[in-house]
Formats: sequence, structure tokens, C-alpha cells
Amino acid sequence: MRVLVTGADGFVGTAVCAALAERGHRVIAATRNGARVPDADEARLLGDLAQLGDADALVSDAEAIVHLAARVHVMDDMAADPLAEYRRVNVAGTRRLAEAAARRGVGRLVFLSSVKVHGEATPDRAFTEDDAPDPQDAYGRSKWEAEQALAEIAARDGLETVTLRAPLVYGPGVKGNFLSLLTLCDSRRPLPLGGVTKNRRSLIYVDNLADAVCTTLEHANAAGEIFLVSDGLPVSTAVLVRGLRTALGRPDRLLPVPPRLLRLALATIGRGGAADRLTGSLVVDVSRIRTTIGWRAPWALQAGLTATADWYRHERLTGNAADS
Repeated sequence: MRVLVTGADGFVGTAVCAALAERGHRVIAATRNGARVPDADEARLLGDLAQLGDADALVSDAEAIVHLAARVHVMDDMAADPLAEYRRVNVAGTRRLAEAAARRGVGRLVFLSSVKVHGEATPDRAFTEDDAPDPQDAYGRSKWEAEQALAEIAARDGLETVTLRAPLVYGPGVKGNFLSLLTLCDSRRPLPLGGVTKNRRSLIYVDNLADAVCTTLEHANAAGEIFLVSDGLPVSTAVLVRGLRTALGRPDRLLPVPPRLLRLALATIGRGGAADRLTGSLVVDVSRIRTTIGWRAPWALQAGLTATADWYRHERLTGNAADS
């Protein structure tokens, strides 16, 4: 197929383009500046998704679309009205793209959404696709509203859509909180995370996510579905940190500080959000994508962590591994 990928030069986009090309698809890379992307056969100018101009020309002759471009979750957002900014890009931009796809006869649109549509934590049980949406921040709300816009267009115009709700994505090129965690794990000093063994977090390696995108793009039974995706078994913070330190060639050195004391210490210094992420649980149930189209993550957690650590070490040696 000729597949248009929006946000093709991003962290997830480059992995998706590589996976599509490996499967024999022709990739049309749509980026903000129209830059060439490795593994893409053609480059197109996406520009600012919030001000998407000639969307019909953008999607012309594409047989399918993978829509990744978005205003992503921003820590310490400085926008005067963050929700309005998210809506301009993630809702209105997605709607214009999908309407153009329907007019031009595009066969299927795969949309990358977020587990944040469901909420921020799973204290009792894993999220399933049937759980009522309960987004807690502007980013999650915009993703949920974009999903609703796609459902409306699909019902009205017959566009086939597939939505993937992903948890934290990691892998070579990762930024944000996971890059900060890598930097922390690469230190030689002891870390007070050995006691965080009861929580569970779902993650997804970027190449596993790319594989899920390709599979849902190709599989007939994926049409109209919403899928939660992950690497499979969730892990505790202690297991994750040990895995990263092993991959980085660092000693374990985890101190068994009780989670309650860790949360208190982090809250005292104004890092309550970090405490929630480190000690809380956020788990997704991937039964639906397994039973509907038979998808399972091809790479195990430690393989993904090792690939991420290898990239990080290379970036550190070349002076590029700055947190962002």
C-alpha cells in the first residue's frame, strides 16, 4: 500500500516508517517542514496540523494513513490555555485530516491515541477498552475528543479507522521522563527504589508499537476497533530500574526504601507527580488485540531496554544524551 505517515520524523514516526518499509509498503512521510525521512519513498509538507491547509492534496493517492502527528503531553505547559492548544492540533487537525481522507477514498486511518484517555492510574485492575473514558489532563482529553471526531466521520462517511491507545513508549530516541530515568539509572549512586515492588506499569517498546501499527493497518478484523497495546506483562518500578541498570552495565544498588516514605520525600520537594509515576500503577489489558487480530509484542521487555540503553550510551559518548 501507499501509506501516508503524519509526524514521520518523530520518535514513533521513524520506527513506523522503518516497519512499513520492511513490510513492503511505500511510505509517504508528512512532516512539519517536508524533510526527507529514512525509509520513506516520498516527503510531503504537513506544516502546522492546527492550520492544515490543502488536506486533500496532502492525502492524495494515499491508500492508508497512519496519523501520529500531535501536540504531545507537555510537562510544565506554559500555554495560556493548554486545552485550547491541544484541541487546535489534536482535535481540529485530526478532524480535517480524516475528512480529507474520507473525501479522497483512503481505505483506512490508524490513529495513535493514549492510555491517558482512560485516566492516570489503575489501583484495582487493568484498564480495558470497555472502561469509560476519564481523562485527567488536557492532553488526554484532546485525544479522547479526537477519537470521538474519528468515530463521527467513520459513521457518517464510511472511513475505516483503527485507534491504538498506548502507555509510556520507550526505545532509541526517547525523551522526557524515560530519558530522565535512563540518566538516573546510569549513575553509580544507590537509588531509593528497591522497595517499589508492589506497583505495576505497562510500557511499550517503540518497535513493538510500530509492529502493532502495521498489523492493525493490514488486518481486516482491525477495522473500526479500539485497542490498548503494551509489551505484555507489566513491571514494578524496581524491576524496570534493575533491567535498565543491567542494560547499562551498572550495578543494581537499589535501596529498599518503603514507597510511603519515598512519596513523602518527593512531595516535600514538590515532586508529587514524580512520586505518583514511580510508586503508582497504570496497567492495560491487551486481551482484545490478541483475540481480535492475534497481535503480540514481538520484542520482550529486556530486549527493548537493551536497545534503548545501547542508543543512550552512544548518545552519551557523542554528547547528545541531554535530557529534554
